[in-house]
Amino acid sequence: MRYTVSCGLRPDQSLSFSWTDSGGTVRSETYRGDLGIADWWVYGPITDPYFQSWISACLLSRTNWYGVSVQISLRSGQSFLASGATERASYTVREGAFWGNLFGSTPYAHACYSPTGVARARALKRDCAAGHMDVDPRTGASTTQPCGPIAIAGSCDTVCSVVSSDGGFYAQCLDNPANPYSARTDQVVTSFLPP
Repeated sequence: MRYTVSCGLRPDQSLSFSWTDSGGTVRSETYRGDLGIADWWVYGPITDPYFQSWISACLLSRTNWYGVSVQISLRSGQSFLASGATERASYTVREGAFWGNLFGSTPYAHACYSPTGVARARALKRDCAAGHMDVDPRTGASTTQPCGPIAIAGSCDTVCSVVSSDGGFYAQCLDNPANPYSARTDQVVTSFLPP
């Protein structure tokens, strides 16, 4: 919920609520907004698939197999994910792209990796674009596992369109990478890492 609020609301907006833990203690929480993808969310549910997809892409791009905090830059052609020159200079390694809709009646999640960013992503403990490397206990062979429901589509070079010259993000990716003739979606978030 913290990340959903951070993706959806602006920095001057927040969500506050209370809950009772198993010991009977009332806990109060306040989650602050950050990106403002759907800042009107404070007035009603997010039912529009367009905004559901943007919030989903934001959430997916922030998913981390290891649960460690890694500073990243998120970019797209939308104003809420615009990046300035300073941010671009600080986050130069393109990790991959994320898209899907976690709120729809049939949730789906996709990621692809930028081939030049895989080693840096894994060094920073960010495996969700390229998949988590593991060892099969029966055979000892290396295997790649998706991060939860995120289906790894392979290299972004094969499933996404040309990289934007303004920000270096992938502008569109195949909505269903299993079908090379599927429609493309522009509700894609590209993640960047520090060098």
